[in-house]
Amino acid sequence: STLVMYYERRLKESKSFLLYCSFAGFIAAWAISGMLAIIDIVSQTPIGTFFAVIGISLGFEDVTSAQFIGFGLHLLTGLAAGNIYGQFAIFWPKFSPHNTYNGLFTGMIVGIALWAVLFFPLATFGIQARLDAYSLSAPNYEIFLIASHFSGLYYTIIGSAFAFHIIYGSIMGLIASRLYVLRQGKKEVSSQRIR
Repeated sequence: STLVMYYERRLKESKSFLLYCSFAGFIAAWAISGMLAIIDIVSQTPIGTFFAVIGISLGFEDVTSAQFIGFGLHLLTGLAAGNIYGQFAIFWPKFSPHNTYNGLFTGMIVGIALWAVLFFPLATFGIQARLDAYSLSAPNYEIFLIASHFSGLYYTIIGSAFAFHIIYGSIMGLIASRLYVLRQGKKEVSSQRIR
């Protein structure tokens, strides 16, 4: 009976911890979105074009729709990365953001891993390949202009994305650690009231 209660409590704590980490990933992705405007400035395109490139590379030919699709996928990826971060931390407690330092450090590791496992391959083999093809022959003039502006910026984007992913991970880890610490403090206050 005591063992069952322990596992029930652990499951409930795990669910809230996953929620905190997912939320932290979503908020960090939203926060880093503003920094991605730097890529638009470097490419001399309107703010938000970087997100349109994501949607365009998936085959969306309307630039406005592609921009919203790209932004939505960016946020969804941040949410999923936060959730995976939380799951990993549950099964490997040393990876848990139990304090600010650990949250920042493990968050940076997640940011680098996200860049290496997801962004770099997608940018290299998906997005850049599609942009190169569109710079030769695009479905419409708007996409041709975007592809032309991003031509030759591959290494700049890959390098800056590495830095952005480290910043994303730091923000996510910081938020997750603060939520974790707040939750622990709330539990301590509750247990003191019961006594």
